[in-house]
Amino acid sequence: MTDAPSAAARIGGLLLAVVRHPLTVWIAFVAVHLWLGLLNLFAPGLPLGDVQFVYTFWIDQARSGVWVGIDTVWVYPIVALVPMLAASLAGMEQYAATWLTMIMLLNAVAFGFLTGWGRSRERIAAAWWWVAFLVLLGPIALGRIDAVTVPLALIGVLLLASRPRVAAVVLAIAMWVKVWPAVLIASAVIALKQRFAIALAAIIASGGVLLTALLLGAGANALSFITQQTGRGLQVEAPISTFWLWQVAAGVPGTIVYYDRDILTYQVEGPGVAVAAAVMTPVLAAMVLAIVTLGVLAVRRGVAAGDLMPPLALALVTALIAFNKVGSPQFITWLAVPILLGLVTRSAGRGGSFAVPATIGLAIAALTQLIYPYLYTTLLLADPLMVSIITVRNLLLFVLLGWAVRAIIVAPHDLDVPEVDAEEEAPTAWPFTGDASAVRSARDA
Repeated sequence: MTDAPSAAARIGGLLLAVVRHPLTVWIAFVAVHLWLGLLNLFAPGLPLGDVQFVYTFWIDQARSGVWVGIDTVWVYPIVALVPMLAASLAGMEQYAATWLTMIMLLNAVAFGFLTGWGRSRERIAAAWWWVAFLVLLGPIALGRIDAVTVPLALIGVLLLASRPRVAAVVLAIAMWVKVWPAVLIASAVIALKQRFAIALAAIIASGGVLLTALLLGAGANALSFITQQTGRGLQVEAPISTFWLWQVAAGVPGTIVYYDRDILTYQVEGPGVAVAAAVMTPVLAAMVLAIVTLGVLAVRRGVAAGDLMPPLALALVTALIAFNKVGSPQFITWLAVPILLGLVTRSAGRGGSFAVPATIGLAIAALTQLIYPYLYTTLLLADPLMVSIITVRNLLLFVLLGWAVRAIIVAPHDLDVPEVDAEEEAPTAWPFTGDASAVRSARDA
């Protein structure tokens, strides 16, 4: 009987060692991508619909001589054409499978950076979080152009400490696939000491992309992704749309969910929708400006880069979702980058735990998969249960935003951070490079 506790402890220790082993999390990573690939190809609700129908339509147009973003206006920045074209290399009949393989490979590279290619056991917990996030978010995690930007953005933020210029170029390229990584560049410019080098590298990379587009004959179409979004209505999943969804569920006359054939998405209609749609973009801009101001003030009071960058990036990314009149489920994939950044950074023991936003992020992902693709039709019918679910999901976005804003405000400044003994072992997580001088440098940034 006395040996039972020790045997259980040995078994528990063995299981913990297996879970903490880099090979285990890599196996889980591959298994999850195979599972999500099967869901994308065979699950109800056409989760890969945009890839299989919309993206292929644009590529077919290109083959006939009409290039979106060059010959015509387009909703995406021009570099988004690159992965869409890449997925056609094995033939249009294999487009979906090639797309899923391409995303898995991109994620694998980012996963390698995250885990230190198996050499950083401190980052295994963050790697497991990303695996869980992908499982809970479901097929949409791989099934849109956003799935290209997430690994690029993650690589970019993980490179900021050691290769800030390279990181800025990677983030700029991601921005020219989908705009949202721009706020990660802004966060780095605000929080990091190498802000001028980062800004310059991003500007040069963006200039190179724009010049290439102009040489290809794009003209004003190269920037059409900016104007194409301004006239949109309120997408059904957007947080602001929740107010009208409840009215549709209650049968209020004049409120409906309809399909916009120009934008190819479901939107809400009802009294006040036009006004709300018109003011959401200025409101979003104002919120971003307010968060940027908080970040600048934090830098001025001496908050270290490692304490400021993760919550600042999380606040800006979450604001882009919470105050957006477009509420596509793939937007939730963006949250992985600042949360992973926070988990990796906070493993160094600074600025408090990132467990709260990590937990909220998993809950948001799970609710999003429940909404799309499986029960999306029920949501469009404004079923009260589904409206309740999306209401909770949208409220959690604001809870997450509130946590991030508070973390910026209460972040410790230099006077609150104890000196680091040069003889002590220093943390190796971002943004530290593994020696005490690097820690002091980050503190002084």
